[in-house]
Amino acid sequence: MSKVIAIIPAGGAGLRIGGEIPKQYMVFRGKELIAYTLDIFERNKNVDEIIISAQPNYYELLQRIKSKYNYKKIKRIVEGGKERQYSVYNALTAAEADEDDLILVHDAARPLLPQIILDNVIMTAKEKGNAVVAIKAKDTLVKGLETIINYISRENISYVQTPQIFSYKTLLTAMQKADDVLFVGTDESMIVTRIGEKVNLVEGSSLNFKVTTESDVELLHHILESEYKF
Repeated sequence: MSKVIAIIPAGGAGLRIGGEIPKQYMVFRGKELIAYTLDIFERNKNVDEIIISAQPNYYELLQRIKSKYNYKKIKRIVEGGKERQYSVYNALTAAEADEDDLILVHDAARPLLPQIILDNVIMTAKEKGNAVVAIKAKDTLVKGLETIINYISRENISYVQTPQIFSYKTLLTAMQKADDVLFVGTDESMIVTRIGEKVNLVEGSSLNFKVTTESDVELLHHILESEYKF
């Protein structure tokens, strides 16, 4: 029986928001953002282990969070890299995994992932070998900065989210090959498609947004204050 190991890359500096601490450690209603994210995987019966990659100066805080919320699935906290890719790779190589175990990667700053979507993406990966959560483009798409240059068809266009799930063997191979040529991808799916793998899409949710900007912080505050149950 293959395991499902969740990797949470939390090494980012959160510079787009600013402030004294990275966004994943910001406190919302008395609880760190990353703790909301960890809750999702701690509660899910299909997830066996959690590995967090983070900057060493936040190890102590993460250990306190682990103890405070009594997380049982966190097996390792490893050093994060300069790029997300390196953070994931460090966690991947630290995992005690078999070739067929499933590696799930989820952004630390996506704290509202619905359990039903997590279940769906894991089940799809078990059936088809991999799966990536994405939402179909709904708005009109344009190219341009200060003025519109042209319009882009939204047909067959999706916004990629996380979780993204691949077999340990596939993800490790893809990351090693990317490293060989100094290729840095924006996410795991980009790295895996480079080695010729077809990646399966699973419908995501607008709730599963990544807290990146000040308006995202405000939105998350509003949602948590409303005590929305997801």
